[in-house]
Amino acid sequence: MSQTVKGVIARSKNAPVELVDIVVPDPGPGEVVVDVEACGVCHTDLSYRDGGINDEFPFLLGHEAAGRVEKIGEGVTNVEVGDFVVLNWRAVCGECRACKKGQPWYCFDTANATQKMTLAEDGTELTPALGIGAFIDKTLVAAGQCTKVEESDAAAVGLLGCGVMAGFGAAVNTGQVERGESVAVIGCGGVGCAAIAGAEIAGAARIIAVDIDDAKLETAKKFGATDTINSKNVDAVEKIRELTGGFGADVVIDAVARPETYEQAFYARDLAGRVVMVGVPTPDLKIELPMIEIFGRGGALKSSWYGDCLPERDFPALVALYKQGRFDLDAFVTERISIDAVESAFEKLHEGSVLRSVVEL
Repeated sequence: MSQTVKGVIARSKNAPVELVDIVVPDPGPGEVVVDVEACGVCHTDLSYRDGGINDEFPFLLGHEAAGRVEKIGEGVTNVEVGDFVVLNWRAVCGECRACKKGQPWYCFDTANATQKMTLAEDGTELTPALGIGAFIDKTLVAAGQCTKVEESDAAAVGLLGCGVMAGFGAAVNTGQVERGESVAVIGCGGVGCAAIAGAEIAGAARIIAVDIDDAKLETAKKFGATDTINSKNVDAVEKIRELTGGFGADVVIDAVARPETYEQAFYARDLAGRVVMVGVPTPDLKIELPMIEIFGRGGALKSSWYGDCLPERDFPALVALYKQGRFDLDAFVTERISIDAVESAFEKLHEGSVLRSVVEL
């Protein structure tokens, strides 16, 4: 039997979000209903609200979530009723060319629930953010979007569902930071700080945080930054080289994804170093680089999709690090809010005054 619960939607472009009644169907084959316990407020949700992703309104917002499996559909074997899970938007298919090449973190055909959640008022179908839609008491997802992890604080581990995993994975999976290497991270919001934490856990000897906000740079130190640079006051490229013996960093991670920050990352790396872009650029942005510089520096220019993560591999491992006290997920939770405070949380995102506001349900 379907359920009617409260959830947060974006009805039209740039309009304030609304808390409304939503009908959640019983799970069909391969689907799961999850009782959501907590969900982070991410920039991606704000982009959905503002029409920056697509125009498939109305959207059911929210995607960085954890909760408990309430119901399972026919054929579901990876989770059981009562399991504590973190939701993800990379439910790998196992059949596409990436999966068959042994690179499922690039899966080109990830799964979402087949059925749609709808507005109780008139039956309008909702588009769930990143195929999840978790600013809601209960949500319907594909079974592969549920990753069972050790029982934990949902507000903290739910952040693995997007931003924290993206940043951590940019350092560990995409950048492949090794012990003793130097790392520079440009942009010290939630994703950048997660990249810093990942670099520290991987054993980087020097971790340089770059931002234009001194408060964010102070926060970066808490996650493992050994040095900080306010690029509003000094030339970030020259300072990174100075801090790395004149050579540049082994790995430079751009967590902003603007032409000026990517150029900084490109020129701030050592010869044969790696540049990783994990920030998401808007479609209008372009950059020009001399081809001789691309050739002459060698190394690798990489983009990092969701931290190149494989949820079933990475989520349990990172939760284990959290439970051991080696990865401070609690530090990413700036505030815990109620479901009716999402719009004000978006304003704080604009201001850059939070790492994450987390809705607790």
